[in-house]
Amino acid sequence: MQFLDKVIVDFDRALRVIGGVTSASRPNPAAHLPESLLDAAEQRHSAGLMRVNHVGEVCAQALYDAQGRFAQGESVKQQFAEAGREEADHLAWTAERLRELGSRISLLNPLWYAGAYALGTVAARLGDARSLGFVAETERQVEQHLTSHLTELPEQDTKSRLIINQMREDEIAHGAAAKALGATDLSAPAQKVMQAMSKVMTSVAYYI
Repeated sequence: MQFLDKVIVDFDRALRVIGGVTSASRPNPAAHLPESLLDAAEQRHSAGLMRVNHVGEVCAQALYDAQGRFAQGESVKQQFAEAGREEADHLAWTAERLRELGSRISLLNPLWYAGAYALGTVAARLGDARSLGFVAETERQVEQHLTSHLTELPEQDTKSRLIINQMREDEIAHGAAAKALGATDLSAPAQKVMQAMSKVMTSVAYYI
């Protein structure tokens, strides 16, 4: 019965992540700001970028859930759980920002979640060091991705900027924590594959 209960809890969590109805444990860093004055094109562009970021957080939840479940060491499991809670904040913040921009989350969230969960399971099965190496490389690429969004956002969209800045700080910390726990560097071909997969996701999620 405990196994069935866990399956139900995990399924419920997955549905909430996919549906964008998770709640944050920390206040939205942009909650105190008035709405930005954006024209229609700027609003669409900000929404597209924030939808990409929301999809990234959907994937992060799936990855950390899978990697945490199959991790071997308790310290590694604890790190995945802690990082997952902070990523859940990002998920809630980006979903809220999308609503403020009059837009929606990605229609392909079930696909993104399933693919990321499968990838996280494979990474975890390779052992904690390689799994942490996957995290470190993922967070390095996410940091670069968020930095690029800060240059792409409309200058006056300060609400989105504050959210992305906090997300970026958290991602840097997650990567550093993975390295401190003994992450091994991924091979250059593996990094290239991850970059290619990320490019597909970001290109599609901007619109769908």
